Amino acid sequence: MNRMVRKWMSGLGILWLALATSAVVAQTFPSKPIRLVVPFPAGGGTDAMARTLGEALSRELGQPVLVENKAGAGTVIGNDLVAKSPPDGHTLLLNTSAVAIVPSLFAKLPYAADSAFAPITLLGRAPNVAVVRSDSPLKSAAHFLAQARAHPGKVAYGSAGNGTSTHLAAELLKSMANMYVIHVPYRGASPLVTDVLAGQIDVGFGTLPSVAPFIASGKLRALGVTSGKRSPLLPDVPTFAEAGVTGYQADVWYGIFAPAGTPAPVVNQLYAAFKRASEADAFRQRAQAEGLAVTLDPPEETARIVRAEVAKWRKVVKEQSIKVD
Repeated sequence: MNRMVRKWMSGLGILWLALATSAVVAQTFPSKPIRLVVPFPAGGGTDAMARTLGEALSRELGQPVLVENKAGAGTVIGNDLVAKSPPDGHTLLLNTSAVAIVPSLFAKLPYAADSAFAPITLLGRAPNVAVVRSDSPLKSAAHFLAQARAHPGKVAYGSAGNGTSTHLAAELLKSMANMYVIHVPYRGASPLVTDVLAGQIDVGFGTLPSVAPFIASGKLRALGVTSGKRSPLLPDVPTFAEAGVTGYQADVWYGIFAPAGTPAPVVNQLYAAFKRASEADAFRQRAQAEGLAVTLDPPEETARIVRAEVAKWRKVVKEQSIKVD
């Protein structure tokens, strides 16, 4: 037997062993409780969503699902924990679009951002919302854009902080709409809303859950949503694309990830389990409260979306010279 044949047979044997091992892992999965890591503090919307989904997922998999909050460094701490966990499907990450933003904001990450995770599913999408005080002279999204273009540097907007989805959504709009507005970063949604209500700032970009109660009470008025489609919770509020910024979309999405190297059969089994769990009434109610349009994209599509999002935000961060605190 010549060297080429031996090499080919050796490679074939390794491939067969890998496939056989994956099949065995899939047959015995899950063999212990699932850790669902949330890189945000307990008590927030993402945490509540994870706990509600975790209860339904536990019933589907026949194992407890333990939600673990690992907040800090713009979700990097939680991301790193999952990236370095055994790739057996028992440690998962529930993160927002922040997972696609942080590679552009940090010069160095403790994990390889482009290859650290095996995407399982994109749970869904929710918009950010541009809001003004109810008596603001800015009457609509189109009026806001026109005023910002006509008076460069005279209009100020606030976000929930440097590098957040609300900040980047506004900076992408600024770039695509060819306008110059001043950014005022806040440390979270609460102080941002307080200053918009007090008239200290012209426009606020906030997540839907953070501004929805004030819109409902009439204290704030929504100018536009950052999603590609109108929100079912705000059906009368146009998208910025409708207001003239063609192709603009900067919504928040929620995804589930496993460590890279997790066997494909386990990834597919988890995807099927999440898909069934997402039908639970409790999760659908929580998703609706967050303004989330549930999509449950499959692993391959989720991977494609994440790659596109990483490229999009890298371009925005570079062009707008965005830095984190």
